[in-house]
This record gives sequence, C-alpha cells and structure tokens, in this order.
Amino acid sequence: MAKSKWYVVWEGHSPGVYKTWAECQLQTNGYPQAKFKSYETEEEARRMFVAGWKKAFGAAAKATGTGSRGSGAAAKSASSSGEADLDSLSVDVGCSGNPGIVEYKGVYTRTGEIVFQHPPISRGTNNMGEFLAIVHGLAHLKKIGSSMTVYSDSMTAISWVRKKAAASTLPRDASTREIWELVDRAEAWLRQNTYPNKILKWDTKAWGEIKADYGRK
Repeated sequence: MAKSKWYVVWEGHSPGVYKTWAECQLQTNGYPQAKFKSYETEEEARRMFVAGWKKAFGAAAKATGTGSRGSGAAAKSASSSGEADLDSLSVDVGCSGNPGIVEYKGVYTRTGEIVFQHPPISRGTNNMGEFLAIVHGLAHLKKIGSSMTVYSDSMTAISWVRKKAAASTLPRDASTREIWELVDRAEAWLRQNTYPNKILKWDTKAWGEIKADYGRK
C-alpha cells in the first residue's frame, strides 16, 4: 500500500498544507506559476511551508545536484520519488510495421482522456511518431499555458527533442514525404519556441504501459 503524503502549496488559490493530492490540485490547477511540493510527514510539510518555496526547492536542487525548476513544480519528479506524476500528459505511437503506418496521440495521464490524436501517416518509424507526439504535446501545452510534464516511453525521441533534430535514417522519398514534412515542421517549432515543461521517460517496468498506449504489442 502506498504511503500517504502531505502537500505544501506556497503559491496557489489558497496556500497551506493539504493531506491529499486532490486538495492540492484544487489549489494549484489553473493558478499561474503555482508552487507546491509533497512531503512524507505532516511535520516536515508544515516546517517547509513556514520556510518557504525558495528554501524548499533550493534544498531539493542541492540534494539532486540539479538547478531549481522554480515555478509549477510537481509534487515530486518521477526521477526522485519513483512515482509517476499523474498531473501530466502522456504520448505514444501506434505503428503497423517499422517503418510502416504511424499514428500518435496524447492523453492526460490521470484520466486517460484523449487530448489530441493524429490520423494514420502512410509511412514512418516508431521514433519519428514519438518525436512528433512529444512536440505536438509541447505545442498544445504552450497554447493553453500549462507547464505540466510530458511523458514518452522513447528515450530516442526524447533525445531528438532535446537536440531539436530528428536523427532518423528513414529515406526521403515519395512514400515518406508526409512524415518528413511533419518532422521538418516539428523541428522548426522547437527552434522557434521555448517551453517550461519537463520531458521524462515513462518507467514501463515500474508503472505498466504508458497511458497513451495503443495496445498493439
């Protein structure tokens, strides 16, 4: 059985210490630059609420050797807590052959609600589809002003997004024109835009299939 947690909201609709994730969400969803974090005990949560978010995120950065993400931080990142951030967007690809027909979609991780879905593309690869799905997700979240995390189960596609270039060896010809045009546009979007969202690898072994999975394995 999962341990209960306490949630500190420093900046939200009503700052305070909350006992459930649902209560925390009520205070932070739709609040610009919300700042919140989870703790294992009520005592620690109340102590850090008084200490303030700058100290809390500064301490977390020192512990992990990374810089503070500042605003919109989720309760804990998957890499530090071993738990998926359910208040996130998950993307995945359906591919018939590799290369083959490719389609992709993005869903809200918590509910499975489809946020966007691209119809089948005549010929492409799994990683190209994952790349397109991640960029589509980032563009959608930027449009609605959301800093939520994006999950993909393809480290290759995640690395392409970070490099702003899809290093696919798929030949450019008449049969692959559609997917290459989409990839070229996605690369251009990455070069022309910035975003605050984390892009994380979905831990299939620990959490099961990603929520956007097409179930074709």
